[in-house]
Amino acid sequence: MQRALDLAWRGWGRVAPNPMVGAVVLHGGSVVGEGWHAEFGGPHAEVVALQAAGDRARGATVVVTLEPCSHHGKTPPCTDALLAAGVERVVAAIRDPDPDAGGGLDALRAKGVAVAVGVHAAAAAALNAAFLFVRQHADRPFVALKLATSIDSRIADAAGHSRWVSGEEARAHVHWLRAGFDAIAVGGTTALKDDPELTVRGAITPRRPPVRIVFDRRAMLNPSTRLVRTAREVPTWVVASPQAPTGSVSSLEQNGVRVFLPGSLAEGLAQMRAAGIQSLLCEGGGALGAKLLADGLVDRLYWIQSPVWLGDGAIPAFPGVPDAKIETAPHWVPVERRPLGPDTLLVLDRTLCLPAS
Repeated sequence: MQRALDLAWRGWGRVAPNPMVGAVVLHGGSVVGEGWHAEFGGPHAEVVALQAAGDRARGATVVVTLEPCSHHGKTPPCTDALLAAGVERVVAAIRDPDPDAGGGLDALRAKGVAVAVGVHAAAAAALNAAFLFVRQHADRPFVALKLATSIDSRIADAAGHSRWVSGEEARAHVHWLRAGFDAIAVGGTTALKDDPELTVRGAITPRRPPVRIVFDRRAMLNPSTRLVRTAREVPTWVVASPQAPTGSVSSLEQNGVRVFLPGSLAEGLAQMRAAGIQSLLCEGGGALGAKLLADGLVDRLYWIQSPVWLGDGAIPAFPGVPDAKIETAPHWVPVERRPLGPDTLLVLDRTLCLPAS
């Protein structure tokens, strides 16, 4: 199953809104085929693995990170392919909660195939956290917050300089992250101060370029910024407030920026979901990230910690987050820890969206 999970990650940035899936075919204790879902609309992991196994799939065990689909979407049902190949057993990490695609294990069991579910379930749920979240919550996208901080949780020094808190390897990893999200967001102050491109510039070319989103209550993003200048080339949205100056809103719209005027942050996220955004990566600044955290709107935290101290006068990463007593404080779920050059990445989920088994 661990091998299947590793294979599944190869679909990052290329398969959404489908889930990432990996599969391994075992016969006589040996791996005889493996595959992953590589491209939206392309063959699913089980089909690729079965094709690699050929005749050796008959009587084999198929280990897959997500319950095989049982419906005809862009491709035929994986359950049909498994039955046609004559597999003896299917082991899935988690069930598929999608009302159309789910139920594959029950369909296989009804045809005499032995099935099991639950191996490495937590890792499989973390792998497809966004996919699982949006099938359990219809009101907003899956929201991930990325922060690069010093050891003492500062995002910039006392003079406001933040380039660069993290090193080259960490910044390259952020481009990899961006490729797997529908949208990338920053706050208005960050957009004006840093003048970012918010594009993916790394090893993975996403199937669809992420929408660039700026949370800017006053709609003050001016036409000279790179985000506005390139808004007709890469989709760019501004989330302002109903009180934003009409002239500023009109100027942005005339430059190709789509402007939303929600009454609250939660309402703005709901409007994004209605506009097709299922996953959002927020890259700061500190005020926006803290507001999302305080409002309970962050589902995953990508925390890059750099081995540097910036001191009490530096800009904190979590300003305004409410106090909590240690016995009642929310406990997040560690998903991943890894070195990124001299920096350390810690990935935390608010909860795991485990489907019922």
